[in-house]
Amino acid sequence: MDAIIFSALAMTLIVGVRYLISSGGFALATRLKHPGLYRGLEPQMRREIGWSLASAAIYGVPAGIVAWGWQTHAWTRIYTDPGAFPLWYMPVSLLAYLLLHDTWFYWTHRWMHRPRPFRIAHAVHHASRPPTAWAAMSFHPVEALTGAIVIPALVFLIPIHVGVLGLVLTIMTVMGVGNHMGWEMFPRALVHGPAGRWLITATHHEQHHAAYRGNYGLYFRFWDKLCGTDIGLGSFAAAHRRSERAAAAWPDG
Repeated sequence: MDAIIFSALAMTLIVGVRYLISSGGFALATRLKHPGLYRGLEPQMRREIGWSLASAAIYGVPAGIVAWGWQTHAWTRIYTDPGAFPLWYMPVSLLAYLLLHDTWFYWTHRWMHRPRPFRIAHAVHHASRPPTAWAAMSFHPVEALTGAIVIPALVFLIPIHVGVLGLVLTIMTVMGVGNHMGWEMFPRALVHGPAGRWLITATHHEQHHAAYRGNYGLYFRFWDKLCGTDIGLGSFAAAHRRSERAAAAWPDG
């Protein structure tokens, strides 16, 4: 039992530090690229950090239990030997995890926008107006729990190399933070080109936060398009005007 508790606490610490580093890095990038974009949002950002650190524990506990089960009892399908499966299986497993995670996220996120779940839980996330780089994990515990179980469940079902699993978690973190930071980090050619018609970036997710409906996916626009909930790309024009006004008023950044 002590080993399980230690693993859960260690993973909670890892998730929390990962959040602080990734969101902090994107917040710094925002400060450098768009000075003043978060001006006046300091109380909101403190709330976002508080909710996010609470979510880190909810994500960390099941991850810690899974890590303990993998190392102690080999309960999961995580493997370390690259030769255990053909090399082509690595990108296939990566895509499978992203597609399944995206599917789970779409339907739970869409459910969260029903009146009662929204009022109870999802309103915490949408209280960030506009969201910042610190909002990626700003969830009510109920919502955090729905997000915390999917990857730990998949490792019991679908074999995945430990390095590929790390890549899944990295993509999840980068997209979660990047989609909320209030500006687009990907080039216009990607966002507005053929790839952008199927991939979710900050411009697509901005429209979700502006309209409070539609654009429910995490990585891909597939489910939104199939279910008629894709409401197109948003605009950062208002946010950028606010940033320019703030930068002009406080030239020291």
